[in-house]
Amino acid sequence: MMAEVLLFHHVLGKTKGIEAIADQLRDAGHIVHAPDLFDGRVFSTLEEGLGFVKEIGFKEVTARGIRAANDLSRDIVYAGFSLGVPAAQQLAQSREGSRGALFFHACLPTSEFESPWPADLPVQIHAMNEDPFFVEDGDIDAARELVESANHAELFLYEGKEHLFTDSSIPSYDADATKLVIKRVLDFLS
Repeated sequence: MMAEVLLFHHVLGKTKGIEAIADQLRDAGHIVHAPDLFDGRVFSTLEEGLGFVKEIGFKEVTARGIRAANDLSRDIVYAGFSLGVPAAQQLAQSREGSRGALFFHACLPTSEFESPWPADLPVQIHAMNEDPFFVEDGDIDAARELVESANHAELFLYEGKEHLFTDSSIPSYDADATKLVIKRVLDFLS
């Protein structure tokens, strides 16, 4: 069965690695929308990306993601990589008709949004077990709470400490872990 996915990039922008993941999902027969929330800007370090995000504002990045969904079907799976998770999570949690959610490298407390997590909305969360951003910033706790509160939720922790390990275009890439992520995502989407 084919799914339609709205996929949001991370703080480095719409990198070749993000496009590669979108292409893998497309190759499996899914429709994937991967909007560029940074208007073509791509960064090589987290610091540069965060600097740009601070200039335009975190709320603006999320708002751009929300707007990207306006012209799309509501019958959709929302996916976000790190900085892209807030928009994906807000849409999945509050937009009627959501089919599911995929969160990579981040998860917010469901209390951040106006409505509770829909109990029957399936979600997968993928991160490394020693990623300081995921563990020390409380995302792991939010992910565990979400898994406990939802009927169809899975948290997958991979060995390692890299943050953006799924992006093949940057040094933190972990090919073996990403291969397993893609397998699990494709199972989820089917």
